[in-house]
Amino acid sequence: MKNKIQLFEEKKVRTAWDEATEEWYFSVVDVVDVLTDSPNPRKYWSVLKTRLKKEGSELTTNCSQLKMVSADGKKYLTDVVSTEQLFRLIQSIPSPKAEPFKLWIAQVAKERLDQMQDPELSIEQAMMDYKRLGYSDNWINQRLKSIEIRKDLTDEWKSRGLEEGLHFATLTDIIYKTWADKSAREYRQFKGLKKENLRDNMTNTELVLNMLAELSTTRISETTNPDSMEEHEKVAKQGGEIARNARLELEAKTGEKVISPLNAKKGILKNNKGDID
Repeated sequence: MKNKIQLFEEKKVRTAWDEATEEWYFSVVDVVDVLTDSPNPRKYWSVLKTRLKKEGSELTTNCSQLKMVSADGKKYLTDVVSTEQLFRLIQSIPSPKAEPFKLWIAQVAKERLDQMQDPELSIEQAMMDYKRLGYSDNWINQRLKSIEIRKDLTDEWKSRGLEEGLHFATLTDIIYKTWADKSAREYRQFKGLKKENLRDNMTNTELVLNMLAELSTTRISETTNPDSMEEHEKVAKQGGEIARNARLELEAKTGEKVISPLNAKKGILKNNKGDID
């Protein structure tokens, strides 16, 4: 699931894209807020849900829950509906905003389908998102390249029968630990991060070395054909060692540590040094 906040008439609508089913899921409370302008959309939905249950509506029976970020920055389970279910929900709420909201939903779905058919659109969207956040063109180019290299690695893992989740996390941790001397958790703590994306908070040099580690892991896996988790762990360490050697040599030549405590809020967005722009 990939969570994202969409805007409709300047109101936030939390959404999640399910890669497996290729389906959008929308926060019901946010939709109710948009359509009703209720001072308490959560209560409005509670009352509506009770009425729909009494009517035997399939909408409430099939309504799912997903964890989404709330106003306090924490994730809580909240009722969500698919695009098809959302149109049924709209029919249950009398609102002058119903038609423009339907058009908005269709546009959201179309943009995602277009991006799936044409990867360049996804890249362009990512570039715009990073620019809005204040990242430099140089950093953005490195970050987009790192996304491509990461996908090559995860595709290689998938082709070998590894599963997303524990397998991917374990191997990624080995790569980090080998080249950076820090696990993913230790790396985030060093940078003062909580739930933020680690790569979005790396300097250019950190991104390059992480790319080298992941690219090396992919190439070694392609040529050695590991067929067990133990063998994949060895390959991940070998890939990380190539980047580790490059890091140590660079640090010896420059006298500066590569692993930086800088993050997006404290340094990386300040274009005052070539390495961290």
